[in-house]
Amino acid sequence: MHRLMLMRFIIDVDNCENVISEVAVQKLKLTTEPHPASYSLAWLKQGNEICVTSHVFVTFSISSAYRNSVWCDVVPMDACHLLLGRPWQFDRDVCHEGRRNVYTFTFSGKKIVLLPSEDAQCMSSVGDSSNLLSRSLFVREMLAEGVVLLLVGTEVTGVSTVPITSEEADLHPKVATSISEFQDVFPANLPQGLPLLRDIQHQIDLVPRASLPNRPHYRMSSAEHEELRRQVEELVQKGYIKESLSPCAVPALLVPKKDGSYRMCVDSRVINKIIVR
Repeated sequence: MHRLMLMRFIIDVDNCENVISEVAVQKLKLTTEPHPASYSLAWLKQGNEICVTSHVFVTFSISSAYRNSVWCDVVPMDACHLLLGRPWQFDRDVCHEGRRNVYTFTFSGKKIVLLPSEDAQCMSSVGDSSNLLSRSLFVREMLAEGVVLLLVGTEVTGVSTVPITSEEADLHPKVATSISEFQDVFPANLPQGLPLLRDIQHQIDLVPRASLPNRPHYRMSSAEHEELRRQVEELVQKGYIKESLSPCAVPALLVPKKDGSYRMCVDSRVINKIIVR
């Protein structure tokens, strides 16, 4: 019976042997053989040498285009399951492009190109922090492990005690939830009056000896003029604005909103040209 396993592999141009991890050998239940020439490795675990005493004949495939069998030395390592060193690269006449980190070789008359990190490429379109798998990778992982744990998220109703208004219903669900949670931060009407005076007061300075603009007001209908007067009086009553002492004047205009009401705007384009940046 053939056993399948989704393996992580590394191609190392500096390694003189093909290496497979003990974990992969145990999962695949491969039959090892005594190594014809035992030797020691020190790079796998700093400070301790590992004695290689066995090797195994491993058959592996990369997608459906390439399938090969190689002899690999069995060692305890967790960096990957399979490490393909110079023997495999010599047999396949592999060409490494350092700038693109791509390995190219010919197999059965076909050109095989190995791109870096297949899993990372499959997830690159959904973000670096994503834990999503493509369908093919999921199937391979399921065949290798044999067990799949499924976590299903369901919407919980009746948790929020604050009703959502019609305006909030048009917002993104996360935004509407935040507004409902912090109702005191988003009151329907602002408190009257301006905040208390602070230690530092700011002002807008004009360029010295600049010509002060005095623009005429925009033409508007009697209804628009009445609406502008109403909004100004309301703002004065609430303490949001006060009579201007500026020697220059800038016009105000009304812009219609979607609900039919008007938003008052101040045309400060001319005065902005002579302020100190």
